[in-house]
Amino acid sequence: MNDLKKAQPKILVIGDLMIDHYLWGSCERISPEAPVQVVDIAKETTVLGGAGNVINNLQTLGAKVSVSSIIGDDDNGVELVSMLESIGVNSENIIIQNGRKTSKKSRVIAVSQQILRYDKESKESITKESVENILTSLKNKINSFDMVILSDYGKGVLTDELCQGVISLAKSNNIKVLVDPKGSDFSKYKGAYLLTPNKKEAILATKIEIDDEKSLKKALLQLKTECNLGVSLITLSEDGIATYDKEVEIFPTVAKEVFDVTGAGDTVIASIAFALSAGQSIQESAAFANLAAGVVVGKIGSATVNLSEIQEYEASLHKSTSDAHIKSFEDIQNLVNHARENGKKIVFTNGCFDILHVGHVKYLQIAKSFGDILIVGLNSDESVSRLKGPTRPVNIAEDRAYLLAALEAVDFVVPFSEDTPHGLIKMIAPDTLVKGGDYEGKAVIGTEFAGELKLVDFVDGKSTTKTIEKIQGQTC
Repeated sequence: MNDLKKAQPKILVIGDLMIDHYLWGSCERISPEAPVQVVDIAKETTVLGGAGNVINNLQTLGAKVSVSSIIGDDDNGVELVSMLESIGVNSENIIIQNGRKTSKKSRVIAVSQQILRYDKESKESITKESVENILTSLKNKINSFDMVILSDYGKGVLTDELCQGVISLAKSNNIKVLVDPKGSDFSKYKGAYLLTPNKKEAILATKIEIDDEKSLKKALLQLKTECNLGVSLITLSEDGIATYDKEVEIFPTVAKEVFDVTGAGDTVIASIAFALSAGQSIQESAAFANLAAGVVVGKIGSATVNLSEIQEYEASLHKSTSDAHIKSFEDIQNLVNHARENGKKIVFTNGCFDILHVGHVKYLQIAKSFGDILIVGLNSDESVSRLKGPTRPVNIAEDRAYLLAALEAVDFVVPFSEDTPHGLIKMIAPDTLVKGGDYEGKAVIGTEFAGELKLVDFVDGKSTTKTIEKIQGQTC
């Protein structure tokens, strides 16, 4: 995960762009003209839809995104390009086809209930001239991208000729193409690196009823062979993601709560493309995509996810390695900012934690009970030596941090080199600062930056000093 924070892959998205338009209002009467509801519109909102949701996900993950598509010579087309440019997406490869209607889907919503949707769009295949225009515009630019995504919503942009033209052009330049497919015939995607069909789409395309691991493997292998894929992949909804490279691997879902699966497929292909572009393996990328999808399905509507949300989510599941929970000052500041924006309560404590024992564990469990996220400041080796004497620490900071980070109660560990965590507490400004019961009646560093101070009594007879004395007594 830490490697992904610095990644800014250049990814090109080609596909069906559309505008999702929402009319929000209230309904208190029936029309006297006809037996229909009268909606009093209070506000209008628009967001990018279709392939635009893939773009939004890539943007929030940190990718540099370009887009290529065909739109109409209409007001909706002008609006769509403006929306892309407003979020910093390169839209110079968007081509206008005269007479074509730019997709816009309008939804009327009253009291949180969608009561009507009306669409304005063209669904026929784009012209051969438009296909040639896209391919021509990409020939001299394809090497500027790390990855290409084909996002097919079945609105006519991704024709057989365009898909094969893009895949051929990309492969000749050693660039992977990922495809979110549509329909039951995947032959137009032949030669792509991978497809991301869901289980239902895979069943339609392979004519294999996927109901156990044997049939899943058969479907994955058929897709890989028939479509000449680098890796075969099927998303399995609540069961996670299955891949076939040299063998079948299933990455279980990690969603804690599911509110809405809208746009989860867009999040999966965006996050896999992002991770692969950053040098992650397909296994690492699939696991990353599962985490991203787990965040998104916990939101309402077509949603996006950023790296801070994924890190926080992964930490809450305790499915990551200890390394993933050890953070720098910069890392923890970003995570704290995001957690606070989402209403999470931050708890902070600190110490040397030289030889981890039951007293430490119980202390940290109580500390975690005061909030949602527990951050532990950890004294560096030099700091411990200054505080405890030249024979300490027994365990180096790297080992102490790793063991702390493995505890279920601990969300993040932040090493610091000063004698006190004053600067760290100031930066985090925790809702609750926790210290040992021996601080009763004493001044506590950093209380001016915390919402409250909680003192927790230590377990009698349990301390690093007593542990060391016992070991020395046995060895004498």
